[in-house]
Amino acid sequence: MDKNIPLSSPLKRIKILDSLRGFALLGVILMHMIQHFGIRSLPSEIEFLSFPVLDEAVQWIGNNIIMGRFINIFAFLFGLSFFIQMDRATKKGVDFRLRFVWRMILLLVMGLLAHSFFNLEIISLYAFFGLLMLPLYRVKNWLLLSIVAFLLLGGPRTIQAINHNSELGTEQVDAVEPMNNGQAPRDLAEHFANPSFLNSLKHNYKERLPGKINYQFGYFGRGYVTFALFIIGLIVGRIRFFERLDEWRKRSFYLFIGFVSATLLVIWVQTMLPPPDFSILFRPNGQYMASSLLAVMTLQDLELVLFSGALALGFTLLYQNMKFGKYLEVLSPYGRTALTNYIMQGVIGALLFAPWALGSTFSNWGVTSLFLLGIVIYVVQIVCSKYWLKHFLYGPLEWLWRSGTYLELQPFRKK
Repeated sequence: MDKNIPLSSPLKRIKILDSLRGFALLGVILMHMIQHFGIRSLPSEIEFLSFPVLDEAVQWIGNNIIMGRFINIFAFLFGLSFFIQMDRATKKGVDFRLRFVWRMILLLVMGLLAHSFFNLEIISLYAFFGLLMLPLYRVKNWLLLSIVAFLLLGGPRTIQAINHNSELGTEQVDAVEPMNNGQAPRDLAEHFANPSFLNSLKHNYKERLPGKINYQFGYFGRGYVTFALFIIGLIVGRIRFFERLDEWRKRSFYLFIGFVSATLLVIWVQTMLPPPDFSILFRPNGQYMASSLLAVMTLQDLELVLFSGALALGFTLLYQNMKFGKYLEVLSPYGRTALTNYIMQGVIGALLFAPWALGSTFSNWGVTSLFLLGIVIYVVQIVCSKYWLKHFLYGPLEWLWRSGTYLELQPFRKK
């Protein structure tokens, strides 16, 4: 590497990573459309563009093929990008740590601003985990793998459950009363009674942000899986997997078969266990945290990660194939402008589903219609990304983030 090139100069990109990132964001927008971007709407008896049989099939695809799997790939790629940035700085003899901390602070700000529109955003969480990655950069792989195993096997959840159960002692646990049992219904929330962006913003921070934190770091423990994927990305970066794809092609195929087989095995084991009551994870309310519930949650986490690995490896093998690779390369511009596209997904989602915008219309659409609309939005973003990168070096938010990182305006237009 030429040491005369400043650190802020554009990175030589590994193209498959851009395409894989674009692929991951396809699953993200499709699932978020089905979930109405986490924006709650008033229930309505009127459904529009609803196709019951298709809706059920698409919902199954969302729950069993997309949800949690594609966003895992996105998290893995964040950890890999962390390694690439730090590795490049190390080769230049530059200590990038303080600048990386500042970079994560800027990302945290962007994430919290995005939370104003939709509470499912994960950028702010990525910024927090990015900071935790710094002390792990030089840690040995065997120790990193031990941390990954602890996180994916439900270590944090088990510790919380043991502490919770010990506090309960041997006292008789009362049944949890159903909500509004014989009580008058609660008053209509302010963001529904008086729809406005400001009221939705207040609701997102006051009500939904604590719920998000509980989902990530409570008994459900989604955040621990995400952090494990960050670390896996760091390890994969160290072995130069994507820089040596041709050397790894045969092993990649065997890895793909292994991930698929392991995924099917975990799914089969899950079918042998009784379906758990996941609501306990969010509101224990003095209830005993059964070991069977913890086991099912651990199996579910493993299945999601293994499924994501199979998807990523399958995509990689297809990308290396001459017949399919040229089509998957179409996703590259989307991945190069991933931050802009991801946040724009959320802004569009807020406009579609928020009570203060078009929520009264699109919240009544059937699952299939929303799924197809998500594909349309994604395709439009691909076209816009491709056109944008013909004239500019970075996406708008990527350029803003980069300029903020180095505290000076970076080159923007292509010469």
